[in-house]
Amino acid sequence: PGHWCPSTPAAVAVVALRDALALAVHRIARQRPPGASNEPDARAHRPDEHGVKEMETLDLTFAAADARIKAVVDAEPSKTKSAAMCSRMTAENMKRIYDEDVGPASMGPPFTEATGLGWDTSTEPKNKADMMALAKLQNPVLGFWDPLNIVSDDVSPETIGWFRHAEIKHGRVAMAGFVGYCVHANGIHFPWNIQAPLPWSSVTSDLPTISFGDIAAAGSPGDMWDALPTAGKLQILLVVGFLEMHGENSIALEADGQKHYVRGGKPGYYPSFQGRYPHPVPLDLWDPFGFTKKMSAERKEEALRAEVNNGRFAMIGLFGLLSASKGLIVPPLDGIGIAQYSGEYMAPFTAADSALPFVKSMSGLIGNLGWTLEPQGLSL
Repeated sequence: PGHWCPSTPAAVAVVALRDALALAVHRIARQRPPGASNEPDARAHRPDEHGVKEMETLDLTFAAADARIKAVVDAEPSKTKSAAMCSRMTAENMKRIYDEDVGPASMGPPFTEATGLGWDTSTEPKNKADMMALAKLQNPVLGFWDPLNIVSDDVSPETIGWFRHAEIKHGRVAMAGFVGYCVHANGIHFPWNIQAPLPWSSVTSDLPTISFGDIAAAGSPGDMWDALPTAGKLQILLVVGFLEMHGENSIALEADGQKHYVRGGKPGYYPSFQGRYPHPVPLDLWDPFGFTKKMSAERKEEALRAEVNNGRFAMIGLFGLLSASKGLIVPPLDGIGIAQYSGEYMAPFTAADSALPFVKSMSGLIGNLGWTLEPQGLSL
């Protein structure tokens, strides 16, 4: 938090691989031999000056984590300081959700084993009764509707927190996506270029000029994504990855006085960028203009419930648009002339991006996933 920024993905990958190998060696060294006690040993033992083993506890407070990160980063060469900062922030985040005895299951949430960490003081819904009460507030007509029995009588609070956060996040993305789809489908675009030659190097000096109008002329919104330059797609995906990392990072959450949503924190909360990085960040991702800062807690809860309902409608609406663009019957969307998309929505890259590793072989599966439809039936 607030030391250095990422320099290159390669440097981040090298330092992250180094730390992952060190963690793997540490875990292997700590594996219990056959017949050993099953008592938790999440705290390491070390001998004191008299040779007597004492318990070493890990301080997970923000100040202690910040000091550990700074100690590691200060010892790094200048070229890898930023990569070390990203790697250590990730490691500190994992320390808050990982415990070798009672931590998350290896396959990750929503299968996280119940630990109860952080939930004893949390005011967020943590059981089926709480979720039934929340559902009644969100939609008094429908009430509690859980056909998959996700929120069962013995559900853990971690699972509830994970699913609530996932729904809020997906709803927000769907609201933005629904509006974006409508804007792009109507040919609305910026008037300038998205790419042009740059005389800074031999690589950039030969770049073709591509305008937003060129992208908009590709066809449906799906075709517009396919028409983006490979570098543009990578930039979008990397920015989304960074936003995801920042939003899931317990260090950033604790700096705002919050906790992770599987540790009793508020689902849907996105931490501020202010003071986290050495360069100025003028706006936050969530509420960049501070419209909600003066709202009371009750008003914020009411607004969040409305946001969840709007997000649910947006998810249904966006899937309706995508389905109609693939030729499916979606009344009334299939009758308003939505541009058809012949590509694969689940494939972020196409043959035009074959410069990337593995994309050339994967692009051959787009549209059929290895299967072809023949008059005699389905064959490989």
